[in-house]
Amino acid sequence: MSKKNPLSAEDKALFRGLMSDTRKLTQDTIVPKPIRKKITAVPQKRLLSEQMNASHYFSDEFQPLLADDGPVRYVRSDASHYELKKLRRGDYTPEIFLDLHGLTQKQAKEELGALIAACRREHIFCASVMHGHGKHVLKQQTPLWLAQHPLVMAFHQAPRLFGGDAALLVLIEVEEWQPPELP
Repeated sequence: MSKKNPLSAEDKALFRGLMSDTRKLTQDTIVPKPIRKKITAVPQKRLLSEQMNASHYFSDEFQPLLADDGPVRYVRSDASHYELKKLRRGDYTPEIFLDLHGLTQKQAKEELGALIAACRREHIFCASVMHGHGKHVLKQQTPLWLAQHPLVMAFHQAPRLFGGDAALLVLIEVEEWQPPELP
């Protein structure tokens, strides 16, 4: 199928004549998205120490006060309750997913610690933790562990799109990204 040009030669010449005194505009109002620096090789010793530092907060004896009614949810006292609402609505899309299916409680704690350390290192704000249904052990313990960690700002039962009641969306406090200074 051939495309027909709706403009005549006169119209094209008129347009070019009118545009002869113009100049190209430079775009200077939109700030580009920050480019994440890829970490190519993090020493294994550093990864293990970050994981252990992040997972030592998880205790089986401590029982934080979580809401009994409705979906599983938590917001840190100094965080905005609006963040919890945005989590519930699905406004945040998780950038990283952790699947705890088939893990023991000890392994799950270590993986949660590694997830929080990785989120801090990579500046990832929202994560999804899939604990599943199973025998309800990890489903009950995961929110209790997450509520104990000081870097967890809030969590809420995930929307159906991200796993429903078999997963949690977690907001993790990350350091503010600073643009590199120009010389």
